[in-house]
Amino acid sequence: MKAAAVTWHPNAPEPLALLLGTNEIASAVAARLNHARFAVVLCHDAFPPVIRRGMAFHDVLFGEARDLGGVIGCRAESIADVVRIHRAPSQVAVTAMHLTDIIAFRYPAVIVDARMQKHLVTPDLRGVAGIAVGIGPRFAVGHNCDVAIETHPCETGAIVAQGTTRNADGKARDLGGAGSERFVYSDQEAVWHTPLDIGTRVYKGLQLGSLGGAPVLAPLDGALRGIARDGVRVPANVKLLEIDPRGRHAAWTGMDERGQAIAASVVSAVHQIMQTGRKAGRVSAIV
Repeated sequence: MKAAAVTWHPNAPEPLALLLGTNEIASAVAARLNHARFAVVLCHDAFPPVIRRGMAFHDVLFGEARDLGGVIGCRAESIADVVRIHRAPSQVAVTAMHLTDIIAFRYPAVIVDARMQKHLVTPDLRGVAGIAVGIGPRFAVGHNCDVAIETHPCETGAIVAQGTTRNADGKARDLGGAGSERFVYSDQEAVWHTPLDIGTRVYKGLQLGSLGGAPVLAPLDGALRGIARDGVRVPANVKLLEIDPRGRHAAWTGMDERGQAIAASVVSAVHQIMQTGRKAGRVSAIV
């Protein structure tokens, strides 16, 4: 699906889109919004840790370069950096600044919660921006967002115009015949250490790192599709890493189909609301 472009006066500044999260979903949405002529800022949140870092702008915060779909992520440490970054048409700002710092600078046209905090209480984002979009579980249209996007495997990218998104059910989508067994979760809150990076070929039983001094082993053969950064402190019961078992078809960079589908739906829903002014319960499901 081609990204929609919002129509506004040619001399008006590009509308500001504020993304909560720096994971692969937030990054795909950011790239799509950039293509749709929004000025985009991604705000980092430490929970949950980002593991699919080759598909995300997250590592820009640590000085690494990242280009997703022709969009370049640039680290912003101040509002002056954000302004400078947005002068280039194919750049998005990635920052550790708090979202209140961004809002104090400029009221966002759109805020998108893409943190994927599946089991936490979801804040009411309405009023923080012109349009509040929730991605994933625990969003209720008209209560904590204006429109929501499904991430459940059976409805990925569906626009929820009324009601709620599906709760997380603990079932992982299939990837090369592997489901939840391709992930390793933290069993305690501790500091994670690993010498490995995204894309490394690993084998079942190989030590991939240590959590609080305890070894963490590969659950199967494959390539590291995702792994938390070395030295990060992680809470208990979050994903530490993911293995892609698909052999030469394994992928750990760029935007995958899931991210692109979700991103396309975000832009479609936002575009329609901006054009019609309609919010909760009145957005057509464009997927």
